[in-house]
Amino acid sequence: MKRAKSDFDAFFQSYVRAYNRSLGESVDVHGIRSHFSESFIAAGPGTVMTGDNDETFSETLQKGYAFYKSIGTRRMEVTGVEVTDIDEEHYLAKVGYQAQYEKDGEAIAIPFCVSYLLEERDGRLKVFGFVAGDEMELYRQHGLIER
Repeated sequence: MKRAKSDFDAFFQSYVRAYNRSLGESVDVHGIRSHFSESFIAAGPGTVMTGDNDETFSETLQKGYAFYKSIGTRRMEVTGVEVTDIDEEHYLAKVGYQAQYEKDGEAIAIPFCVSYLLEERDGRLKVFGFVAGDEMELYRQHGLIER
């Protein structure tokens, strides 16, 4: 059964809501983890890793959001979702985001994209892989971290 674009839009809006909640007092570990398969791959500049949706992932999320907060991340929004069907149960989604930061009282907006591999499990979408660009270089370019 072919999924409607609205299914993907709703999935990534739900994900970004969990992301934004995680920038508050506590990380919404359950909310983030609920969007991922039991195992997944992550690729970025010069690296490909595998991970499991377990307590180690929860710890990684805690550390990651502590870092995001430390550099002034305020919120994220989805700016667009483009989906390509791979087969009846697998999809490739290219998602545009804009992240809002604050540094020394100045608002900074950074647009970026992430490509996700999704599967349909028990009627629900789950991320089983993602490919992201060099976020650290973006942070350097915008003065959020030191060169």
